Amino acid sequence: MKISLISPAGIMYRKGGGVFPRVLRYAPLTLTTLAALVPSELEAEIEIIDEGIQKIPRNLETDLIGITAITGTSKRAYAMADYFRNKGVPVVLGGPHPTLMPQEAVEHADSIVTGLAFEAWPKLLRDFKEGKMEKVYSQEPKPDLSGIPIARRDLLKPFGYVTRNSMQATFGCPYRCDFCAVVATQKKYIHRPIPEVIKELESMNGSFVSFVDPSPIEDLRYAKELYKAMIPLKKKWGGLATVNIANDPELLDLMEQSGCKGILIGFETINQDSLNSINKSFNQVHQYSEVINKVHDHGIAINGTFMFGMDSDKKDCFDRVTDFVYENNIELPRYAIYTPFPGTALFNRLKNEGRITTTNWSLYDGQHVVFQPAQMSVDELREGELRAWENTYKVGSIFKRTTGSMCSPLISMITNFGYRYYAKRLRDYTDERMEVDEEVWNSPFEVSSQPIGERQSELETITTKQLYTPTINGK
Repeated sequence: MKISLISPAGIMYRKGGGVFPRVLRYAPLTLTTLAALVPSELEAEIEIIDEGIQKIPRNLETDLIGITAITGTSKRAYAMADYFRNKGVPVVLGGPHPTLMPQEAVEHADSIVTGLAFEAWPKLLRDFKEGKMEKVYSQEPKPDLSGIPIARRDLLKPFGYVTRNSMQATFGCPYRCDFCAVVATQKKYIHRPIPEVIKELESMNGSFVSFVDPSPIEDLRYAKELYKAMIPLKKKWGGLATVNIANDPELLDLMEQSGCKGILIGFETINQDSLNSINKSFNQVHQYSEVINKVHDHGIAINGTFMFGMDSDKKDCFDRVTDFVYENNIELPRYAIYTPFPGTALFNRLKNEGRITTTNWSLYDGQHVVFQPAQMSVDELREGELRAWENTYKVGSIFKRTTGSMCSPLISMITNFGYRYYAKRLRDYTDERMEVDEEVWNSPFEVSSQPIGERQSELETITTKQLYTPTINGK
């Protein structure tokens, strides 16, 4: 049996025609994890196809295709799924978007998997082998994370990523920010046994590791034990954290000692009213500069993320944020439009208020406006965010910020010029261009989006209760 695992890319992030450079791209963890979870008794041949670095062959010869999709890539995933199913190849859809929108996803698949898939995916494969694959497989909200096999990084292409060593120790988040798809679906905050995390780290080639945990430090005891155990490995690593990273001096010391060189922090905004309105009041703007200084004092560079378009945001929010970034020497700033992903509290609120302007999921990529802002027009929000990118990634700003903190200056400089390349091309991707490009790009896979043949009656028997689950495949 041959299994093909596919990660489709968004319009701006695809190989050939996209604008996201290799220097900013780490390997997808979902595909390598799904490959590792294939039961050994199936003796399956497994291939991984990441559309961010390679093209998907239309004449793919395989027995089963698994496609993982986020909201921004869901239409691409559906086009592929419809195409291959019409050629007689069974297709399974999973990932965040099918978890958030199962009623939609099931129309394009022989089966869907909702949730983390650690237990559901192997069960599906065994059922498929016996010819009794069901339409829906739903992972329990709190799966047993012990004994997870080491991700099959050997199946990735050797080139195309800044690192192939993607890693995850914790899943979910204890907070309830209204815009976050993770907390909209993965209700439990869970983590892997530390010895198993260390064993996987020891198996990796290369010295740099990218942790993709969305919220890894909120269980302080676990985080400290993990970082202590990592010290002897002498790895260098980057990951994510909340502003709470600066509340515990011992935690920062251990992060430094364990090899942390960079951390992504979701500052989101410098407007406290906006933070309060999105359920992120644990972010306190008056403490931001202190947080940044403490992290920098430990030699850790900051990838600071900010959003524009919250209801309290006014037209001056763009310049205020970019000034803050410049003055505080945030090495790698990243900007996004406040985006109401389906299934989140934000989407439900804006839909009830009649403010969702499109459900073209391809525009739900964080760089396009898909709702009516409260205190500015759609065009003003889009233009302000583009201007923030362009001003921040001027050469003078890059040199000032990267030399101002002196945290990993070479790496910071390289990644800044990667984002400069990205920032200079964002303006070209208007809503209109996105739609035209998508139509052309999907045309090789263009088929009817209606359920296929005899499967229609099967779809009609599936209830909403069967389809809904509050868990997510995090990456």
